[in-house]
Amino acid sequence: MSYDPSAFPPFAVTVDLVVLTVRRHALCALAVRRGESPFQGRWALPGGFVRADEDLAQAAERELAEETGLRVHDPAGPAQDHGAHLEQLATYGDPKRDPRMRVVSVAHLALAPDLPAPRAGGDASNARWAPVDELLEQGGYGRDGEPVAPLAFDHAQILWDGVERARSKIEYSSLATAFCPPEFTVGELRRVYEAVWGVTLDPRNFHRKVTGTPGFLVPTGGTTTRQGGRPAQLFRAGGATLLNPPMLRPEV
Repeated sequence: MSYDPSAFPPFAVTVDLVVLTVRRHALCALAVRRGESPFQGRWALPGGFVRADEDLAQAAERELAEETGLRVHDPAGPAQDHGAHLEQLATYGDPKRDPRMRVVSVAHLALAPDLPAPRAGGDASNARWAPVDELLEQGGYGRDGEPVAPLAFDHAQILWDGVERARSKIEYSSLATAFCPPEFTVGELRRVYEAVWGVTLDPRNFHRKVTGTPGFLVPTGGTTTRQGGRPAQLFRAGGATLLNPPMLRPEV
């Protein structure tokens, strides 16, 4: 029998991005206000439809560049190449997730250091960095006094899954350094862990753990006073991808 593509219902494929960064000591996600229906006026995660001539990774990289101006970090590139970390998160295919048509979304997680104010593009009328706790709220008011409404589509679930992926991966991998500039202090790295996990860590114990984990951090030989006080030693990410022993998340 010959293959008849018309025998199967058509559907679209999109990529949605959970873009996380740390701003003002809080874990924040990029949110865009939808300028068109469906869910016009509601906040959503950035993303878009996959074009016919690109694969999923290319679509995710394109959307990331369009929404943030970020390029993806090349692990094989030079040490100063500190673009965004991008990885595939999960696939979401509930038949009713998009009222327009059957749409399957392949979500991606992107992590990057403290980023500038985003710019809206495509069908988005506005864009902002918002604390993830605020975006996941189902009522009340945000920090800017604006009523908090659920994210559009199933983006609250996608955001939650992305945040949990980040929280778990910084336990056993060096992923936390993706939130830091190329050179950073132990204190700055500690504040990343505190923001992502939503906890307060003991500075001395943290310093001992991260500097004693083989391959995690490499001293640059420099110091900085950008955090105030006495000069603090600068480090860069080492070559280790898995941490042994892991940085276990405190129970809260």
